[in-house]
Amino acid sequence: MRKLTYYVASTIDGFIATEDGSVDFFPVGGDHGPAIIAQYPETLPTKVREALGTDKRNRYFDTVLMGRKTHDFGVRTGTSSPYAHLRQFVVSTTLPESPDSAVELISTDPLAKVRALKREDGLGIWLCGGGELAQVLLPEIDQIFLKLYPIVLGRGRSLFGSGPRLDDAAKFRMITSRVFEDGVAFMKYSRIR
Repeated sequence: MRKLTYYVASTIDGFIATEDGSVDFFPVGGDHGPAIIAQYPETLPTKVREALGTDKRNRYFDTVLMGRKTHDFGVRTGTSSPYAHLRQFVVSTTLPESPDSAVELISTDPLAKVRALKREDGLGIWLCGGGELAQVLLPEIDQIFLKLYPIVLGRGRSLFGSGPRLDDAAKFRMITSRVFEDGVAFMKYSRIR
């Protein structure tokens, strides 16, 4: 069975974006970028892969899920199909139709769709964002890969949204961690079921 992995960047106080969705505060460069890109080349947007001349095959993921706000970020930067090298889904109850023929729209019951995707053959499923979608899909999240930046933002969009919390805590165990010279920590967690 395929795994759903929430692979995301976060501040040390748990925010993945500012309140308006900006991620400009995350520094570019440092030694963490090349190391993580070498391990997960499929998490680069297709335009970035092309600009860098990266044609590495997908190693861990062949499918990506995005919430509408995460997808909108790509639209604002000029693409409605940000990960053309992956099977793409956008989850939204407000979009009337898919924003691009290469992107499938999930407008109802994302948990059921994820469960069906997990039963298919293939590589893993990457939950790209955002926090509200991560909260909805938490029962099906098998792994969390967290790029933790040494930044305190104070407020913004939370790793797991701001809606109602679970009755029972979802428990994970750390499977690997690495701290880079630039201060970024890359931590992998696996679900305890």
